[in-house]
Amino acid sequence: MWLPSALLLLSVPGFSSLSGPSTVTGTEGGSLSVQCRYEEKYKAFTKYWCRQPCLLLWNQMVETRGSEGEVRSGRVSIVDHSADFTFTVTLENLTTDDAGKYRCGIATILREEGLNGFLPDLFFQVQVFVSPRSLPDRVHFLLLIFLKVPLLLIMLSAVLWVNRPQWAICGKHSQPDDDGLQPSLPIDILSRDITVQTREGGTSAPKLYFSSHFIAKNL
Repeated sequence: MWLPSALLLLSVPGFSSLSGPSTVTGTEGGSLSVQCRYEEKYKAFTKYWCRQPCLLLWNQMVETRGSEGEVRSGRVSIVDHSADFTFTVTLENLTTDDAGKYRCGIATILREEGLNGFLPDLFFQVQVFVSPRSLPDRVHFLLLIFLKVPLLLIMLSAVLWVNRPQWAICGKHSQPDDDGLQPSLPIDILSRDITVQTREGGTSAPKLYFSSHFIAKNL
């Protein structure tokens, strides 16, 4: 009658043939690792990690036979360190949806003397907790969106305004007149006298005086 007892012991989560942490905690956006330790006699067996409920091996997330190194499935990876009889499961880029119950297990094929067939898998249950992103990270993200980005756009607009093309400035002050000619400065012709007396009492031709700021139009 020892067979039912053996089956019961092998199927009890946390049995000494396979052990590891019962709970692990990670942070949203980060990663976490679970190390599972097994007995030497299970070195060549397939190890797996799945989210409960696990239906035999069809619902596993990832598995390794120990000879292929790291095996990856999406954000989950598993690697068997057969030299020290452990295998490690890593979950990356955690989300709050990753929280839940998982199984760290070994696909057990019964090979002991006098027994044939399959035994229930060795496994233990792991409760995964995922804490929300920390408040400072959230505050920094909000500042980035609502403060830093608009400020950067304002600075960029100021730089573009200062370095705008010069012709755009000149064009505002150099518009053609009604005749299609370029504007010119006003001309004032000053004439003090039609006839100017000289010191000797004679007369001279009329003299025209131009103001220093005056330029004739349409030269």
